Amino acid sequence: MQTAGIHHLGLAVADLDATAAFFIDCLGWTLAREVPDYPAKFVTNGDAFLTLWQTDAGATPFDRKANVGLHHVAIRVKEQADMQPLFETVQAWPGVRVDFAPEPLRGGPAMHCMVFEPGGIRIEFIWVS
Repeated sequence: MQTAGIHHLGLAVADLDATAAFFIDCLGWTLAREVPDYPAKFVTNGDAFLTLWQTDAGATPFDRKANVGLHHVAIRVKEQADMQPLFETVQAWPGVRVDFAPEPLRGGPAMHCMVFEPGGIRIEFIWVS
């Protein structure tokens, strides 16, 4: 029996519309599908496919050091030259909280940065040579 890669990653988010707008309007991803009665929105950049699921009001935010579950989502950046402009766009997006700016990963040459998108999901942007 063999498996191959991740088909999609489902994320429970505090603000579905804000998170979807972050992926679609800030990062340029595409809305692939909606499930209004859940509600949920599915987004893709052609390589990755995320399903975004609205939590109930008052849901407890995830604590990566205290809860079992998703620590972060890492999104590949194709070119090193794109890291800083991407970070500047993302950090200026309403509701984004910066964890840390672009820096070498364990001495480089890989580079990465971390942010929390408006719905609370921790996202790493990473370039690897």
